[in-house]
Amino acid sequence: MNEAETCRTLVRPKLETAGWEANGDTFYREQIGITAGRIVLPGGKPRRLKKKIPDFLLYFTRDVLLAVVEAKSNIRPAGDGLQQAKDYAQILGLYFAFATNGTKVIEYDYFTHTETERADFPTPTELWQRYLKGMSLAPGYTDALLVPDYHWPDKRPRYFQRVAIERALQAIVGKQQRRCLLTLATGTGKTTVAFQICWKLWSAYWNAKGEPKRRPRILFLADRNKLVDDPKDRDFAPFGDTRLRIQGKAEKGREMYFALYQSLAGADGVPGLYQQYARDYFDLIVIDECHRGSANDEGRWREILDYFEPAYQLGMTATPLREENKDSYLYFGNPLYTYSLKQGIEDGFLAPYRVHRIVTSFDAIGWRPNKGQKDKDKNPIPDRLFQTKDFERVISIEARNKAVAVHLTNFLKRNGRYDKTIVFCADQDHADIMRQELHNLNKDLAPAAVQVGSSYVARVTADEGERGAGFLDDFQDLEKDFPVILTTSQLLTTGVDAPTCRNVVLFRPVNSMTEFKQIIGRGTRCREDKGKLFFNILDYTGSATEKFADPDFDGQPPEVTAEEIDEYGQTVATETTTNPEPDEDFNVPAGILPEQTGGRVKLRVHGGPGWIDTEVTYDLDASGKQLRVGDMPRFTAEEVRDLFADADALRTQWANPEGRKAVLEELDQRAIDLRVLAAEVGEPDADPFDLLCHLAYKSPLLTRKQRADKLRASAAAFLAGFGPPARPVLEALIDKYVEHGIGEFELPDALKVPPLSAFGPPGEIVARFSGPSQLLAAVDALQEKLYAG
Repeated sequence: MNEAETCRTLVRPKLETAGWEANGDTFYREQIGITAGRIVLPGGKPRRLKKKIPDFLLYFTRDVLLAVVEAKSNIRPAGDGLQQAKDYAQILGLYFAFATNGTKVIEYDYFTHTETERADFPTPTELWQRYLKGMSLAPGYTDALLVPDYHWPDKRPRYFQRVAIERALQAIVGKQQRRCLLTLATGTGKTTVAFQICWKLWSAYWNAKGEPKRRPRILFLADRNKLVDDPKDRDFAPFGDTRLRIQGKAEKGREMYFALYQSLAGADGVPGLYQQYARDYFDLIVIDECHRGSANDEGRWREILDYFEPAYQLGMTATPLREENKDSYLYFGNPLYTYSLKQGIEDGFLAPYRVHRIVTSFDAIGWRPNKGQKDKDKNPIPDRLFQTKDFERVISIEARNKAVAVHLTNFLKRNGRYDKTIVFCADQDHADIMRQELHNLNKDLAPAAVQVGSSYVARVTADEGERGAGFLDDFQDLEKDFPVILTTSQLLTTGVDAPTCRNVVLFRPVNSMTEFKQIIGRGTRCREDKGKLFFNILDYTGSATEKFADPDFDGQPPEVTAEEIDEYGQTVATETTTNPEPDEDFNVPAGILPEQTGGRVKLRVHGGPGWIDTEVTYDLDASGKQLRVGDMPRFTAEEVRDLFADADALRTQWANPEGRKAVLEELDQRAIDLRVLAAEVGEPDADPFDLLCHLAYKSPLLTRKQRADKLRASAAAFLAGFGPPARPVLEALIDKYVEHGIGEFELPDALKVPPLSAFGPPGEIVARFSGPSQLLAAVDALQEKLYAG
């Protein structure tokens, strides 16, 4: 039997005999993808790699997953699938992994780290009791865990969300741990996780004092209205009338409270609103985006957390531990669970990105005023070289802003003028300048936007107030085309769920890795139904390419060939370049500012030439570890050389069917599509082995026909050794390889389709070779000779 037949005829009955039902209270689910399949961009076109799909998942209840089962063909040893099962178990946060060939069962228990061979599967009750014993948690944990998830019609918690929920319940209820932290990358549903935790605790009547039949009072804290209002009105809507937003006065009598830090904290000499609540009033406090100052020893927000010290406190953040957010980790402790940006992209739940490094003439060589030159307000401009770190902080150059606006507009015209785009500017003033420049360049679309009461481009900063919030709501709305572009400075770095945002534009330096990851998170959400499977980062200041050199992104981008483009978009030169070194910390030179108004005054330079000097595009490679230039043949050659020292090493593994399968899977994981590669180099008839060796080691390139002719000449004696019943089958396999490629040697599938199916059903073909083992041995030997040196 093949694997599917083994599952159907042997494994399912074995599970059902043990009490796991196909449909019931304690049940199994078969062939359910736990990941979405990483999105890669071979040839610039997005596609998904294979999902991770365990053969069986064993559930004690609809939402309580206990174990994973990996099955292999009944002719293989039962233990062949054990490592795969263990890998799945670790990903899923499970303590039991099983492998089987339908006859024997191999169990791995992560509580005891014992591997056991057994004749059958444990019953659901047995496995549940072993789980509870191994966890050794307070009884209340079971009550909370067994509360069904709240199920929306269109979504269920993903595997990593389920792990995060269970880890939080284990810590809060099972271990009475009062300070907890979850680290989940932007776009992975922190609010969904927080809601399910609160829902289970609330439904189980858990509370900090252990009082019977009392639901908990929960406070959801954040520092921006959007981060409070959206969860209250959307995710937490199932709580109904128990919800309350605290504003202006200390209202009580509800169970699910929402508040801004700012509305609870006091001002100088004025006691905070939080003091009107008893210190033990809240049972649980959920702190969203807790890295932004909530745990700082000297912050007013910390006063709130200290005051409510008796409450359990759960911090939620998207940023791993770094210098600028270490206070959060010192306060809450190590994360109960971490799901990173890199893992989200690897699993296919987050969109990968292409990085476009664009350099204006001003950023490439700096800008120096003419002798005695004054700005638009007649202020003298100091005679010095101004560089990227100065622009829009000390000096605003009109021509630089125009050049970037023209380039961004042309980019949208090439790729999609309705592609949602966020432009991060230096400050609110700069955001308004870019809004105006982009509007004037795209005014042909203004009438369509006005017709629906909107704008093609809008500024969303603190100054806009409710009007800006309205633009943001429309930008996030999947059914609204306008506005297409938002210009901002700081306001949209976090808390903005914009699933269709395709372009993140950096037009200001970003010095903090925490802030950088938050900004990148504006584009990481996937919307396959809207055709959004990746997004672009357009970097006009070097911030992105510098940050990818950070250890979190595992490696500096390689040396690349760059293009220099004039103001008309024409290539004027090419050169080999590397990413610039990060700018030093910005300091305003003494005496540079002619005056100060409100702490910020910029010199404003009007007129003058400017253009895009350099533009380079990088792709994140399939390992998620580094950036590369989008050049498939060169990238493939580098990856093959990384895997194999020479052509002979590749040949040795390629000639063996199982070895070749491993090579193909590895190439697939590195986003190397052999068909796309063959088309890109103009060699669709090349044997993939020869194509790889040609690119990586400069070996001669053979077509499949040439390799087949070489086989027939060199292996004539081998083929002659088979009698008339068997030899025509091998000859047909060779012909099929010439026409369609190496995949035609796959057995038993090849036996079921023409031309081999013309020899009769699979059983008759096997009989021509006197048995299945002889057939397999003959086909394996044929492939080894096909790739002999």
